[in-house]
Amino acid sequence: MASLSFFVGIIGNVISLLVFASPIKTFWQIVKKKSTESYKGVPYITTLMSTSLWTFYGVMKPGGLLVATVNGAGAALQFIYVSLYLIYAPKDKKVKTAKLVAILDVGFLGAVIAITLLAMHGNLRLTFVGILCAALTIGMYASPLAVMTTVIRTKSVKYMPFLLSFFLFLNAGVWSVYSVLVKDIYIGVFTLIKTISGAKCRRVRLGCSSVDSLHDLQEQDTVTNKINGLG
Repeated sequence: MASLSFFVGIIGNVISLLVFASPIKTFWQIVKKKSTESYKGVPYITTLMSTSLWTFYGVMKPGGLLVATVNGAGAALQFIYVSLYLIYAPKDKKVKTAKLVAILDVGFLGAVIAITLLAMHGNLRLTFVGILCAALTIGMYASPLAVMTTVIRTKSVKYMPFLLSFFLFLNAGVWSVYSVLVKDIYIGVFTLIKTISGAKCRRVRLGCSSVDSLHDLQEQDTVTNKINGLG
């Protein structure tokens, strides 16, 4: 019989995949318009690096199959997003983005894997990669703070779609439970930060709802709903 941690991990996989798939609408528009317009590629580049590192961690960790599968799928989606961005970005952005991809997703990631496999042995490998994954992901999930600042400044929630913020919060909560069940401190540390960050986003969103943003909010919620296959 499968353990409780396995079932929680499966739920976490499903929710995480829905979150990873949320930019599909954005890139569909980019492909249709054949232009990245004002969109930035940095979030997808850094997420590709993060999910790739977590995939590596999951592969090395005994019993880390669910960590490897969800992050492997996430890395594949991020790779597609980054590739599309490089195809349709203006020349100046394309060059800058390509350099960043080379530094973070090829150079840095390759260096971490090489150092881990060639210079480390035993439990030290997992410890090194786990600490690195947790540290990098904590930094990445500080980004909602910028969104909260925008929401508070504009008194509008159009920059914080309800379903997306809800699923980010739910996703963090599920993986927090998983980390406790499997006793993984590295997953636990960053999911705790994600849960706190998500809770703050939800609180700010409820406090800054504005009538003039209702149409934009409904449109974004509908898009997120369709992307996530929930409606």
